[in-house]
Amino acid sequence: MARYSQLFMLIEIILEAWIALKRNVTRSFLTMLGIVWGIATVTLLIAYGSSFRSVLVHGFDAFGKGAVICWPQQTSEQPGGQRAGKKVVLEQADLDMVKQTASLVKHVCLETVRRPGIAYGDRLVGTAPVRGVCPEYGEMRNEVPSEGRWINAEDELERRRVIFLGGRLREELFSGRPAVGETVQVSGVRFTVIGVMARKIQLSNYFSSDDESSWIPYSAAGDLWNTRYAAVMVFEPIAPQFEKKAMAQVLAAVATRQNFSPTDPKAIQMFGRDEFRPVIDALTIGLQVLLTFIGTLTLGIGGVGVMNIMLVSVDERIREIGLRRALGARKRHIKLQFLAETLLIMLIGGGIGVLLSYLIAWSVGTLPMMGPLFEDDSGQGDIHLRISMMTVILSTAVLLVVGVISGLVPAMRASKLDPVEALRYE
Repeated sequence: MARYSQLFMLIEIILEAWIALKRNVTRSFLTMLGIVWGIATVTLLIAYGSSFRSVLVHGFDAFGKGAVICWPQQTSEQPGGQRAGKKVVLEQADLDMVKQTASLVKHVCLETVRRPGIAYGDRLVGTAPVRGVCPEYGEMRNEVPSEGRWINAEDELERRRVIFLGGRLREELFSGRPAVGETVQVSGVRFTVIGVMARKIQLSNYFSSDDESSWIPYSAAGDLWNTRYAAVMVFEPIAPQFEKKAMAQVLAAVATRQNFSPTDPKAIQMFGRDEFRPVIDALTIGLQVLLTFIGTLTLGIGGVGVMNIMLVSVDERIREIGLRRALGARKRHIKLQFLAETLLIMLIGGGIGVLLSYLIAWSVGTLPMMGPLFEDDSGQGDIHLRISMMTVILSTAVLLVVGVISGLVPAMRASKLDPVEALRYE
């Protein structure tokens, strides 16, 4: 019974708050405008920060979500009488050792690279790297064909002279014409184009941008230059959380074959996903916090406006408050009444503000970010103001906090009025 009584009292308070707002529609509407603009600002800034993070993550994921690059260096320790400073090399035997002993490695591949020049007709691109790789490399490095296909196991086994082109390289050679099935010359040797990649927005690379690169089977690269020693080794752990342990296994496998310390950190330099994560977090989380803080300040200014109006409302209704107290209303009833009026203004204004933010996001659509930098017009590297449910929930939480703070001051002032003095107020 007490529960129903409290619910009824709450409904009565909300109805009275609505009636109080209707007494002066113009003032209530003008008070809401600050809240409408504030919540729209908060929502749009949170959406912008979320999209900014998505673009950066997409740019780093283009490198490969789990790829780790191993660069051979020199040893710095002296195990078993071996001298420090021994040059580490990567050969087929090292690849076989990793496959046999590194249980946390999903895929592993040697990579060799040269810049012998690629020609099609009278067009020559002398700076494009030609990279000899294995079939699994495409999955590890996120090399997705927009036309044709990627290198397969038969290409590697049969030493086929096939080539896969990056997006920018394809444009330089073919100027928009179909490339798949055409023949290009690499260092004077004919290679058939089996696939091309769409333009790739990539924030991290090595040797060169994937957009400007080409790939051939590692076995076919041996027909062009000496591939006994690979430039790098690329591998992918079975899951991202095992990256560090997989690195240790790969280092131990190569160290065992080449007889150096498996704990020597300078023998092989490894660069993987864990190198990206601090960069992404530093850039995006900091920006999101800053944008949310700016939006909250904007909403706070609107909240100060609501607080001032409610303080004016308290002054105008002193006799009404005194009468309510004289008829038995307690301090908490008065406090809840003015707090309800404040929150009602905030919630109505917030609802309108969210609708306005959806309208602005729809009308703005896409904001340029990395598209112009990479000469890409697909929109994948640009800001998309998409307002998610999580964004609305976060904006509503900020709104309620500001609303409670704005409503407490006038509510406390109203509840502390002396009933006798309030009835005498003129």
